[in-house]
Amino acid sequence: MKIAIDIDSTLHHYWDRLSDAARRRFGIELPYEEQFTWGITRLKPEQLALCISETHCDTAILNGDPYPGAVETVNSWRDAGHFIHVTSHREDSCHEATGAWLDKIGLRYDELYCSSDKVSRCLELGIELLVDDCPQNLTRAVESGLVAATIVHPWNEDVCETEDIVAARDWAELETKLAPLLLGVPARH
Repeated sequence: MKIAIDIDSTLHHYWDRLSDAARRRFGIELPYEEQFTWGITRLKPEQLALCISETHCDTAILNGDPYPGAVETVNSWRDAGHFIHVTSHREDSCHEATGAWLDKIGLRYDELYCSSDKVSRCLELGIELLVDDCPQNLTRAVESGLVAATIVHPWNEDVCETEDIVAARDWAELETKLAPLLLGVPARH
């Protein structure tokens, strides 16, 4: 199977970094548990862009800690012969540091792609499963015939309840829920 996996808020907890940047730079709190939409309305667009830039600098990227079980789960999928496409909304300038981070944490993958249009790239590659946290990406994936899966966050809970999305609280649960799908499909490269 061909699997695409997001990074921020999927492979590692990103919200704390973004929230810290907003508090430090602008004195604005972004409580994780209150983030019920994908849009961040407490920051002006230019403020958000600065916070994202700060949290996507090389040093910040290289210091990310993956969620417990994320690396082991993805590596087990790759060891089983599945194609792993790591995808992110990060700017293309983040590609090198992101690749270095994936190597540092020991995550094995076949391709890394930084782009704002993940679903189109997934369709180009023949991806069958997208693991992402963005409600719009999850919905588009389902509408495009892909299996969509996510780690549940306040901003994607609603879409998980209304769409056919494999939703889990952590990587251990996600691995368990996806096992029947991945065991029954021949690996493809």
